[in-house]
Amino acid sequence: GIAGEEVAGGVGEAGDGERGAESGERGAEGDDALGADQVTDVWLLKPTTYMNRSGQSVSALARFYRITPEALLVAHDELDLPPGTVKLKRGGGSGGHNGLKDITSAMGGPDYWRLRIGIGHPRDLYPGRQVIDFVLARPSRSEQDAIDTRVQSALDIVPLLAAGQTERAGQKLHTAPPAG
Repeated sequence: GIAGEEVAGGVGEAGDGERGAESGERGAEGDDALGADQVTDVWLLKPTTYMNRSGQSVSALARFYRITPEALLVAHDELDLPPGTVKLKRGGGSGGHNGLKDITSAMGGPDYWRLRIGIGHPRDLYPGRQVIDFVLARPSRSEQDAIDTRVQSALDIVPLLAAGQTERAGQKLHTAPPAG
């Protein structure tokens, strides 16, 4: 499941041209095809620290690869969105999310990108269930299927984000059909 996990990624400046060739060839179908000269390095990190210490891992990666907060994307679970909803935004508060609080502290501020992956809230899905128990439990099969479908849609915007086309990436993500 995704609950309680963050995944951080960064985009670097120096592309080696080895990635993107199969989807970036001239004439490739799709509105997000990137040529090899447009592709930059992308790193993926799944912190192995406790969630409330995620900032340690994220900031270490950012320092090592010289990733600025503006080039950082943190994927995280979001109680305020129903399962199968994914939103892209830059900056903002933590919404009580301890992982985001720690990343914000370690990065020196909240000016990084977030991929908010809806898991729903127990008050709506399971009245009477405590939030802590909810986020640590596995989602139901239908909730997990909805989450997985939309996470796959989110992966489709990574080339746009890497190319600095954040507005276009957000439009593509936010206009994708909702998970069924």
